[in-house]
Amino acid sequence: MAGNDFTPRMQQIVLALLKENGPVPVKQLADQIRISKRTVQRELEYIPRALKKYGLTFCSKTGTGIWLEGDREQINVLKAELEADDALDVSDRIERQKRLILEILKDKTLKKLYYYSDLFGVSEATVSSDLEAAKEWFHKYHLEIKRKPGYGVFIEGSERDFRRALRVFIDENIHTEIIQGMYEDRNQSVLNVIQNKSERNIYRILDDDIVNRVTACILRIRDKRILNLTQDSYLGLVIHVAIAVNRIRRQEIIEENPLMADFLQKDQDYDLAQTITKSLEEEFQIQIPEIECAYICLHIKGSKIQQLNIDEKSRSEIEESRELWEVVNEMIDCYNDGIAYLLKQDEEFVIQGLIAHLKPTLVRLANGMKIQNPLLEQIKRDYPAIFERCRTVAKVIERRYGYEVPEPEIGFLAVHFGAAEVRMESRKESRRKVNIGIVCASGIGISRLMSSKIARDFSDRVELSVYGMTDVSPYVLSKTDFFVSTVPLKEEADILYVSPLLSAEEMERIAGKVRQCEYMPKKQENKEFTIQLDQVNFMAVQIKNVIRLMEFQRVDNGITFEELLIAVSEKLASYADRQIMIQEDLMRRERLCSQIFPDLNFALLHARTEGVVKPVFSVCQTKDGEPFSNPYFKGVCVVLVMLVPKDDHEVENSEILGVLSERLIEEEEFLEAVRHGGIEEIRTLVSRYLNQYFRHYLDKM
Repeated sequence: MAGNDFTPRMQQIVLALLKENGPVPVKQLADQIRISKRTVQRELEYIPRALKKYGLTFCSKTGTGIWLEGDREQINVLKAELEADDALDVSDRIERQKRLILEILKDKTLKKLYYYSDLFGVSEATVSSDLEAAKEWFHKYHLEIKRKPGYGVFIEGSERDFRRALRVFIDENIHTEIIQGMYEDRNQSVLNVIQNKSERNIYRILDDDIVNRVTACILRIRDKRILNLTQDSYLGLVIHVAIAVNRIRRQEIIEENPLMADFLQKDQDYDLAQTITKSLEEEFQIQIPEIECAYICLHIKGSKIQQLNIDEKSRSEIEESRELWEVVNEMIDCYNDGIAYLLKQDEEFVIQGLIAHLKPTLVRLANGMKIQNPLLEQIKRDYPAIFERCRTVAKVIERRYGYEVPEPEIGFLAVHFGAAEVRMESRKESRRKVNIGIVCASGIGISRLMSSKIARDFSDRVELSVYGMTDVSPYVLSKTDFFVSTVPLKEEADILYVSPLLSAEEMERIAGKVRQCEYMPKKQENKEFTIQLDQVNFMAVQIKNVIRLMEFQRVDNGITFEELLIAVSEKLASYADRQIMIQEDLMRRERLCSQIFPDLNFALLHARTEGVVKPVFSVCQTKDGEPFSNPYFKGVCVVLVMLVPKDDHEVENSEILGVLSERLIEEEEFLEAVRHGGIEEIRTLVSRYLNQYFRHYLDKM
């Protein structure tokens, strides 16, 4: 690459000349790149030699200026290489100080000021000033820049703190332009990033051969915990292991920390760290101390994963993380208590989202491990309300653990909460105007007064038409959602019979009808669409089964939770083995997060289980209609059970039962019915809501 032959100053000068079409006075060039004329003249002495390999000639003429001559193709090659080198602008104070930190991290041995002065093309006084500024950065990691008169500058501190500073520096600079556009093939990703960059960027800290061999070691380990790492975390793991190997080979070992080592040796990821360690020892023929293995484990725990595979083992581990569940529940409540109940029903959000994210987040926060979020500014700009609510959510972590949550982490929380809201909203039908027919004997007198009152209360939510008794034709019936009438009608239609003056109670009944109908799609004549008949038929059959097989039972109000599970399972399954499956799966789900909601006066027990082969909705009330007396039930008066079979249709079945969960919150009529109503009253409402859902489902096909 060109960067091997050109100093940063020379790169600036040559790039500026390559962009010009003719001679440029030295003074003009110096002003353009913001350095002195004298500095430019000093650098010009070395440029002709560096240009030789490209077949280019450096030209100068007194009174005219300086320029480059040569083959256009070679000029373009040089320009491309210089731009690809990603050299830091050493005239920029902040970038120069970052580069200084990098050089110190690359080699912490004694260096004279002249070394850095020559490297950056600035005076020793400027280097001295930059060192003072860099002290603050190193101080955060308990490292001190020391000056030894007559000898130079070196860094002092523990190996652990030095590694931590190195790790943070890489994390802070990991999102460069090269990385942004990379990797289709993970096997080549790390090597490409390292090898395609010049000595002037952060990856020149690392030895290419070490990185190559570390990558090979990790690729040989076919563990799902590695395969599920995000690209950044995978890259980070390789880089941090490469740093450790490089330091160990130089006998620079992290100081022993028995407490930390003992703690991490009991961790579920320690076996993977040991596998990596053994592979590295064989590859590099070195002995890796236990403390180094513990730090590899720490890095794995702090890595972000693409998804959390919920197999039986990981489910068990999650269930045992009671504290995590408490924190997640508190975070959801803090985000928006109005929709918290619905968010908690979204297992993809709670388990795949927050739980999967929170575990490594806490590790990173506890150990000062920074993470980069390339979408942060876009999230703050495009979703400010969600981001600000997630600031409040982050306070839960701060109160619980005492860790300050930085903005990049808040940004990732916003992604999870925002996605959950989108999923929740996508399940709600879009509202439309409701067509109401107002009927009186003639269609002239009373009906007009009624129409005015309804229009005033419902504004643009309804479209009103006034009819006399004889005006209600088949066409009128087909386009009207429901009728409000003061006289008996013989037609079969949805009709609310009211008094001419419309009492408050009657207006409330009309409001209920409007709420019900505005979520039902209009019939569209001659609508041509293609649907997958098997899928539609499956959904129709499943919905029919939920309605037809809905169970209802009453139990003693002194029943315990375990006894209730037995009673419910016996009602829902005929065979003992399936009853036990239902009991165990409901109990397992309850241990994850209590499904009893005293504020709403009901419990909603739901689970995926092999104990049923069809989706099930069941209502369990007390025999005397009073609340359950056992303290575990927290005073609720009804227990609802929703079971989804473990098969290939979990998504569709969950969607169907999810409609009923939402209606419990949105429809007081439904909530009141399940608390105190009978089976047919409840079944009628279930049928209505699932009918609405199915119509909307068809409309989307």
